Amino acid sequence: MATMLAGRLEINPRKFVVREVPVPEPGQGEVRIKVKAAGVCLSDVHLIDGSLSPLFLDGPEVTLGHEVAGVIDAIGCGVPDSWQEGQRVALQAGERCGRCENCVRFRDSCLQVRTRGVDYDGGWAEYALASQHTLVPLPDDLPFDQAAIVPDAVSTPWGAISGTAQAKPGRPAGVWGVGGLGAHAVQLLRLIGAAPIIAVDPLAVARERALEFGADAAFDSAEEDLVAKVFATTGGGLRTAFDMAGVAAVREQAVRCLTAGGKLVLVGLTPQPLTIKHSIPLSFLHQQILGHYGSGPGDVELLIELARHHRIEWSRSISGHLPLAEAAEAVDRLTRKEGDPIRLILEP
Repeated sequence: MATMLAGRLEINPRKFVVREVPVPEPGQGEVRIKVKAAGVCLSDVHLIDGSLSPLFLDGPEVTLGHEVAGVIDAIGCGVPDSWQEGQRVALQAGERCGRCENCVRFRDSCLQVRTRGVDYDGGWAEYALASQHTLVPLPDDLPFDQAAIVPDAVSTPWGAISGTAQAKPGRPAGVWGVGGLGAHAVQLLRLIGAAPIIAVDPLAVARERALEFGADAAFDSAEEDLVAKVFATTGGGLRTAFDMAGVAAVREQAVRCLTAGGKLVLVGLTPQPLTIKHSIPLSFLHQQILGHYGSGPGDVELLIELARHHRIEWSRSISGHLPLAEAAEAVDRLTRKEGDPIRLILEP
C-alpha cells in the first residue's frame, strides 16, 4: 500500500504529529490532489491547543489544513470531463453537509457547513481528496502559495466585508488585528473604496503593515484616547468595524467606535464570552453585532478572477515556506508570532 506524509491531529488527547498514512483513493465525485501548498492558519493552532473543536468529525483524528492548492492527480467516477489530471486548482475550505434542511430543499446556504481539515481530512499532506464541486481552477500565473490562502485568509474577510457587513464605498471602516485575516481585510476594504480605513493593533510592525496595505490611519489598541482618535479621523465614527483578532477586549473597544447604525462583525474566533459593559447606546443608536464564518458561494472564484486580471495580489502575504515534515515548527512559529507572519506555507 502506498503511503504519504500527513499532519494528523488526535482529538483526545490533543496530539499533533506528522506521520505516514495511506494515500487516499478518490471515490464517487471526488478527485485526488497532489498538494503543492497549504496555509498555516491560527485556527489550526487553536485546534491543536484545544480552544477550538470539530463539530462534525466522524473519527478520532483528522489531517489538518483548510487552505490548499495543487494539481489534480487522480479522478474518481462521476467527475465531469471538465476536470482533467494535471489541472491547477485551489480547494474550497469547506463544503455543504448534504443533510440539513437547506441542502435537502436546495436552498442557498448550508446550515451545517463541513470545514476541510477540521470536520474531514485536509491538505497538510502530500495528497488530499476533494469533492469535484469544491475545486476552483487557477490561472497559470497565480503561484500555488498565493492561491492556497484565498479560500480562507482572503475569502473570509471578503465575505465579512461584502456580505455580512455590506460595507460601502466612501464609508469609514475599522479593522482590529492586522494579522492573517486583518491584513487582507485592509486590502479588500481599499479595493471596494471604503474610506477612511482605520487599523488597530498593539504591534508596531502590524500597524506599519496596515499602512502599507492601504489603511489611512493605524492606532495602538492600548492608547487611552483611541476612541476619540477614531471619531476625529472618521468625522463621527465607524460605519463598519471588524474583529479579525478574536480577542474579547477588542469587541467592546470596537463597539465604542461605531457611529449610529454601525455594525461590528466578529470574524476572529475566541471561546471567551462576548460582553458589552455599556449596552444602552447599542440599542439607542441601532447598532449591530454580527457573527461571521467563512465566505459565501462564489467568493473564492471571484477573488481568483480578480487575481487573474491583476486587480489584487497576495505576494506580500506569504511570510515563509516550510516543508510538510516541519509542520509542528510552523505551528510553533505562528503561536509565538515569530516574525509577525501573515501566512506560513507548508510545501509537501
